[in-house]
Amino acid sequence: MRTLRALLLLAGLSLTAAPAVAAPLTTGHHEPHHDCALPTFHPTGPYAPTLDADDFTADVDNPWFPLHPGETQVSVGVKDGKHAVDAFHVSRQVVTVDGVPTRVVDDRLYLNGVLAERTSDYYSQDACGNVWYFGEATAELDPHGRVLNTDGTWRAAVHHAQPGVYMQAEPQVGRRFRQEWAPGAAEDVYRALSLRAHVTAPVGSFDTALRTEETTALEPGVVDNKYYVHGLGQVEEAAVRGGGDELLRLADVLR
Repeated sequence: MRTLRALLLLAGLSLTAAPAVAAPLTTGHHEPHHDCALPTFHPTGPYAPTLDADDFTADVDNPWFPLHPGETQVSVGVKDGKHAVDAFHVSRQVVTVDGVPTRVVDDRLYLNGVLAERTSDYYSQDACGNVWYFGEATAELDPHGRVLNTDGTWRAAVHHAQPGVYMQAEPQVGRRFRQEWAPGAAEDVYRALSLRAHVTAPVGSFDTALRTEETTALEPGVVDNKYYVHGLGQVEEAAVRGGGDELLRLADVLR
């Protein structure tokens, strides 16, 4: 099995370790006078949030989900009975999606040392500090690196897809949002469950984590939980019902 260092070298990612826990950030783009009304969740019916591209930036500094260009978050654990390593690399690339500047994040999942999934995600932040998700280009690979499928690929404004709210500036417990909306391809919904959750990962133990729940109508009965730490971002992802044995915890932050 390849070592973590070898995997990251193959992915072309930085290997300089950064402090595991960054200092708490303030949301530099938070401007209370802006009208950043977020869409009300409805399980059925139309979904078409109205956005002003001029209110968005690719510089995402929401303290629950900060994206520092050049940084790589490495998580380790298990998926589908295999040893899993996930490298979440914030690139310096900015791509315009539906008129909005978005930060490109390259996510690579290795199972038993072999690249199994590669994804490029598109995030942007509004003037009030809410992070929106504008799409992803994803591919599942066979052991030889050949693309098996690109299921789940979508981009806002293409085939009626719409951007979703990925992280509120100030998470509201119990409120639901569509994280992504591409009917038949991507229909994830999330809600905040707690702002005082306990979570332990290789990077540390925390008592005031944000715990969220993610579901999708495309896989009824599957429920995932994620844990976020203020100033650091996501530190754990776990399937809690119907999703197999997936569990990933943040092990290191590289710059």
